[in-house]
Amino acid sequence: MGEPVRICEVGPRDGLQMQKAIMPTAVKIEWIAALARAGLPEIEVGSFVPPKLIPQMADTREVVAASRTLEGVSIVALVPNLKGAQRAYESGADAINVPVSVSEAHSRANTNKGSLEQVAEVRAIVDWVRAQERPMKIDAGCATAFGCSIEGAVPIDRVVTVASALAEAGVDGIVLADTVGYGNPAQVRAVVRAVRGAVGGVLDRLHLHDTMGLGIANALTGVEEGIRCFDSALGGLGGCPFAPGASGNIVTEDLVFMLESMGFETGIDLDLLFAAREILQRGLPETALLGNVAKAGIPKTYHRAA
Repeated sequence: MGEPVRICEVGPRDGLQMQKAIMPTAVKIEWIAALARAGLPEIEVGSFVPPKLIPQMADTREVVAASRTLEGVSIVALVPNLKGAQRAYESGADAINVPVSVSEAHSRANTNKGSLEQVAEVRAIVDWVRAQERPMKIDAGCATAFGCSIEGAVPIDRVVTVASALAEAGVDGIVLADTVGYGNPAQVRAVVRAVRGAVGGVLDRLHLHDTMGLGIANALTGVEEGIRCFDSALGGLGGCPFAPGASGNIVTEDLVFMLESMGFETGIDLDLLFAAREILQRGLPETALLGNVAKAGIPKTYHRAA
């Protein structure tokens, strides 16, 4: 058995929020079920945000409720504030992800709060969730940790400051997010080491975009630095509506191929991922899906680590 690496599929949230077309709810639920059959252990199925801001997420409550019936998969929702966390909890989500931008300008564009103001919101979420009867995992994403299309370069000590404040707020996990895809492998190595030195194992995930074509290289660097959990999106969908220039996430199919080829165990079946990809394309017929493995086909040299 290879060493396990956990992949969270964020296509139904991060992938769909930038699409001009709105995927029908029934197709979205069908797609998420297919992702679960492929072996994805964690799926971010939507976000509890005002529909007038992101209409593609207006059906998140219904999608969470339908997805709760799936076995062996953690259902995640993105929430920007306490109200969103309460709605996610009431809908039955297993986990939430709260974005906290390291870039002050992006933070105000994304949540209408400064970075440390948003950390205070995370602290309120933690206090409320911990007081409830049912547990719900709380992750916080350090958005724009590797650069910002509004501010430009983001100093490492700023990332460490925000991550440390989130750890002190009591979150279960911290995600370093390359929201606009400006990061490079040397930078990923430096930031991961600096943040881990400050917060230890609470840093457990990378969320990478492929804007500059370095997404998979950055994921490999994360693996080399001991990160064992990654976000990705089927077909390379994704982007942030409040971060100019942000493009798609790293491609789930390509990430699985790389990890399994290296001997890491993801538990994900590539053939079943391609079946889920067909449903995605049916739901978004005008969208061009990315992915080198999908384009070339699975080679005869490929063997799953499991």
